[in-house]
Amino acid sequence: MVFLLKGIKRFFRLFLGFKKEKPQPISVVLPKAYRVAFITGAARRVGAQIARALHENDYKVLIHCHRSTEEAEQLVRELNAIRPDSASVFYHDLSKVEVFPALMEQAVNCWGKLHLLINNASCFFSTPLEQTTPLLWNNLMAINLKAPFFLSQAAWPYLKREEGNIINIADIHAFSPLRRHAVYSIAKAGLVMATQALAKEMAPFVRVNAVAPGLVLLPEGENALTAEQQLKIIEKNYLKRIGMPLDVAQACLYLANANYVTGQVIEVAGGRRGR
Repeated sequence: MVFLLKGIKRFFRLFLGFKKEKPQPISVVLPKAYRVAFITGAARRVGAQIARALHENDYKVLIHCHRSTEEAEQLVRELNAIRPDSASVFYHDLSKVEVFPALMEQAVNCWGKLHLLINNASCFFSTPLEQTTPLLWNNLMAINLKAPFFLSQAAWPYLKREEGNIINIADIHAFSPLRRHAVYSIAKAGLVMATQALAKEMAPFVRVNAVAPGLVLLPEGENALTAEQQLKIIEKNYLKRIGMPLDVAQACLYLANANYVTGQVIEVAGGRRGR
């Protein structure tokens, strides 16, 4: 009887094409890993370009703005149209440092983590020596130096958890002061030192670097340059041209991924320092 049953099975396999099906492996699609970046002053100009570049590289971006609310909201709509739930806007006056811990907590609650802080927001206006007042000094220091330091302090616990990093947007005039802009130059020089000091304080958990742009966008309003001033700047530039916001964004992307770089400043100025 046993031989008969084996023979029947063999018959079905050979003549009727019967095959025992093998179990198929289960395909599991894991969600794509993403990182989260908080960029100050990201509604327009260089900050918006940095936000777009990070977004193109799979970051979720937290767009900070103060007065440029319409531009910030439009940018968030643009980015979310490309990838849903990938951008959000935060409104805050960066001179009010006392609420930075709450601001960072709110930012982290958006997607549960924070990998990158970019201190891009800046305040720029002339301060001729004879016209400089304590109020003007405080205004420039508040946005260009005080805010990046205390925002970094507030972000530190969350960045440490992810072994993240901080990128400060300084200026080539941190190294060679700009005439009639002494306070601005001093503030940016302080930001370079803050970068180096925080890199030491936050090591080995969080990397801190800076990008020092030259002329990558022409100043607006009362700071606008004449054609003659633009030509003089270009003549002092090794590459003989004005840069682009994308040049700064690419430097930020490099630093965001350069895991063995900290306490450094990358000049994005075509080889030019100061005036």
